Amino acid sequence: MQYHPQPAPGAARPWAFPAPERGALPNGLTVLRCHRPGQQVVAVEIFLEAPLDAEPEGLDGVATIMSRALSEGTDKHSAEEFAAELERCGATLDAHADHPGVRVSLEVPASRLAKALGLVAEALRAPAFADSEIERLVNNRLDEIPHEQANPARRAAKQLSKELFPATARMSRPRQGTEKTVERIDSAAVRAFYDAHVRPSTATAVVVGDLTGIDLDALLADTVGDWSGNTAERRPVPPITADDTGRVVIVDRPGAVQTQLLLGRIGADRHDSVWPAQVLGTYCLGGTLTSRLDRVLREEKGYTYGVRAFAQVLRSSARDAASGATGAAMLAISGSVDTESTGPALEDLWKVLRTLAAEGLTDAERETAVQNLVGVAPLKFETAASVAATLADQVEQHLPDDYQAHLYARLADTGTVEATAAVVNAFPGDRLVTVLVGDAAQIEQPVRALGIGEVSVVTG
Repeated sequence: MQYHPQPAPGAARPWAFPAPERGALPNGLTVLRCHRPGQQVVAVEIFLEAPLDAEPEGLDGVATIMSRALSEGTDKHSAEEFAAELERCGATLDAHADHPGVRVSLEVPASRLAKALGLVAEALRAPAFADSEIERLVNNRLDEIPHEQANPARRAAKQLSKELFPATARMSRPRQGTEKTVERIDSAAVRAFYDAHVRPSTATAVVVGDLTGIDLDALLADTVGDWSGNTAERRPVPPITADDTGRVVIVDRPGAVQTQLLLGRIGADRHDSVWPAQVLGTYCLGGTLTSRLDRVLREEKGYTYGVRAFAQVLRSSARDAASGATGAAMLAISGSVDTESTGPALEDLWKVLRTLAAEGLTDAERETAVQNLVGVAPLKFETAASVAATLADQVEQHLPDDYQAHLYARLADTGTVEATAAVVNAFPGDRLVTVLVGDAAQIEQPVRALGIGEVSVVTG
C-alpha cells in the first residue's frame, strides 16, 4: 500500500479582530460594514436605542413584547406571510430587548441578502402591531414567567438584581417584566414605545460577511435607507448605583436536593482601564474547568459539576462631564451543589478567595489564561455572526470600533501581579451578595455558622 506523505504545517499567520468601515445613511442610520471573504452567510445586527429605562412606569416588559412583535406582521405582510418570506430567503431573524436597547439579528445567505434586508427594513419601518398578535405575545410571555420562577438559576439572578439595585431602578426588576406588568401591555402601549424610541437617527446597523459583488451602498439605500423617524436626542444615561454590602439571601425551596449559588456585586466595565486585567484574573479564578474554583470545589471536593466566575456588562457608556456615568458590569460566581454540601462548599469557596488575596495568582495560571483567551480568538470569530455580535456590543457599550482588536494585545501584556490585583478587587470576600436557592430548613444554620454576612430567608 502506498501512503501519501503527511502534510506539513504551514507558517503561522498573524491574526487581528476584523476592522469595520463606518458610515451613515441620509436618514441618520449609522452603518458598520466588514467584508469577510468566504463567509457566504451574512450576519446583520441592528441596535435600536430603546433601553429598558425608557419603559413607562408599570409597563416593564413592553420593550420585550415590541421586539418580539417586529417580525409578527407589517403593513405589507401578515405574520404568517412575513415568516414564509423569511423562510424562502433561508434567513433567521431574532430580536430581544436588554438594558441598553433592542437588538435585531439577521443571518441569511449572501445571495439573498437584498430580499431579507428588505423584510427587516419593512419590520422596522412599518410593523403592524396587530391586537391579536400582541395579545398572543403577551400570553406567551405570561406562560414563560412560572417556568422562569421554577428555574433555580433564573430565580437566583432575579433575586440578586433585586438585592443589589434600588427598588426604583429598572435594573432591580426582571428584564422581561413581571406577571403584573406584562398583563397590562396592549398594542397601544407597544405602538407608543415604538413611536417614542425606534428611529434611524439613534440606530446602528452592522453588516458582516462576504460582500463580493454586492453593492451594499445601493442595497442599504433601498432598504433601511428608506426608513424614517423622528430625530429626538438620545436619552440621558442614569447613573448605576448598587449596594454590595456582604450578606446572604436564601430563597426557600422546601425539599430541593440542590442549592443554586450566585454571588455577585457591581464592578468596572469595559471603559475602565482595569478591564483587561479583570478579565484575565476572573478567568484564572473561574473561567474554565482548570480554574481555581473548579480545581477545589469540583476536582478535590466533588461538590459540584462546575462553578464559574464571570463579568457581564449591564450597561456601559463613556464618562462625560454632565452625568459622569461609566456604566457597570455584574461580577459574579455561579454554580450548584447538593443540599448537604452547601455549607462546606461556601466555606471552601471563601477559602479560595482568601488564599487568592493572600498568595496571588501563579505565573502558570496567568499563562494558561492568556493562551486560552487570546489563542482561541481566531476560532471564536470564525463566523460572520460572532464578529457582527461583537461589533454590535461595542456600539451599544459606546466603545471605539477597534476596541476588541486592542483588547487581545492588552490581555497578552497583562502581568500576573496586575491580574491578581484586579480579581482580588473584583471579588472581595466582604463585599459579595450571596443568593442561595435551596431548602432553607437544611442550609440556613450551616450558612449562618460561616459568618460570611447577615442571613435572611425569602419564599421562593
